Amino acid sequence: MTHPFSNTTATWPDPAREQFNTMRELILNAAQEADVGPMEESLKWGQPAWRPKRPRQGSTLRLSWQDNAPQALALYVDCKTTLSATMRDIYPLEFEYETNRALRLSIGAPLPKQAIDHLARLTFTYHRKS
Repeated sequence: MTHPFSNTTATWPDPAREQFNTMRELILNAAQEADVGPMEESLKWGQPAWRPKRPRQGSTLRLSWQDNAPQALALYVDCKTTLSATMRDIYPLEFEYETNRALRLSIGAPLPKQAIDHLARLTFTYHRKS
């Protein structure tokens, strides 16, 4: 699968890259379903990141694999938001939570698709006014 992160993920182990591709698809589908408009896909701190292009819409969601934690992929949210705490309250067992920004998933374990979808929707609509 070709995408803007191909060069970055090319160095990742195959299982991490395959899980990333599935998660990317879930994230982009969630953004479309949440009607946040066009998405920006870019590298932030060398990590794949997504953010709605429309201003005052939502926050950034990043996803990364790292040599120092090779058995996991981590989703990162802005530490100044309540996103991690909200997810921990709703999905206490679906992720391994690290401080107020990282939500880790074991590579090869079944993906909590509903939780990933929910996280992406909450992140991409974080600044919407009700």
